[in-house]
Amino acid sequence: MSEESLPYGARQAHDDTRAEYAQALPEYAERVLEVAELIPPGRVMTYGDVAEWLEEGGPRQVGRVMALYGGAVPWWRVVRADGALLPGHELRALDHYRAEGTPLKEASRAAEGHLPRLDMKRARWDGGERAQGHT
Repeated sequence: MSEESLPYGARQAHDDTRAEYAQALPEYAERVLEVAELIPPGRVMTYGDVAEWLEEGGPRQVGRVMALYGGAVPWWRVVRADGALLPGHELRALDHYRAEGTPLKEASRAAEGHLPRLDMKRARWDGGERAQGHT
């Protein structure tokens, strides 16, 4: 059903929801990006970790924020839970990980592209002392 086919009252509610969402996204995006900036070099948080730390949203929302706005922050420190490198950005991320000393697991010869994965047990950051006073 297109927006034009909605009855006026429903269309107005739809517009109000869209406006409310548009205003809320930048604030949420700002909070996600602030968390990304807190992650120390050589450490990572998953998309889900960031959402849990913020007590808002979920992995998909954090991933969307990072895809749209993450270029200005250390985006390589917000990662998938399985430790796989971000598709399309593997080599750039790998350069950052190696420069920062982020723990990696070497890829097996059978692994596609022979790219390492993040060693999530060693690289994952829980927010440390800074997490206690977050809002």
